Amino acid sequence: MKFAEMDPTVTLAAQLADDGGAVILINTLTVPPEDADKLVTAWTHDAALMKAQPGFISTQLHRGIAGSGTFLNYAVWQSTAHFRAAFNDPEFQAQLGNYPASTTASPHLFRKVDVPGICVA
Repeated sequence: MKFAEMDPTVTLAAQLADDGGAVILINTLTVPPEDADKLVTAWTHDAALMKAQPGFISTQLHRGIAGSGTFLNYAVWQSTAHFRAAFNDPEFQAQLGNYPASTTASPHLFRKVDVPGICVA
C-alpha cells in the first residue's frame, strides 16, 4: 500500500501529535476497479480490529459510483490519543499488508466546524 498525504502541508504524523478531543478520520482509498473486492475484504478485517479498540465510536465505508475504484472511509474516535494508539497497534500495522499492492491511501484527521445557522460542532 502506498500512502499519500491528503494535505501536503499537514501530515498525518503531525496530526497524531494532537492532544485534543474527538476526531473524524477521513481516508480515501484508491485501487483499480478490478482490485475493489480485495480492498473491501482487507478493509473489513481492519475495521473489525479497530472496532474493538478503546475510543472507537463508528465507521462507514463508501464507494464511488459507476464502477469507481475510489473508496472513502469515515471513522469517528473519542480522541486523537485513542486513534493514535489504535493506528500504531502492531496488529493493525501488520494488517495493512493485506490490502492490494495497488492501493493508495490518504488518511487525514478532522474535527467538526461550527457554522452558525448551518451546522454545529
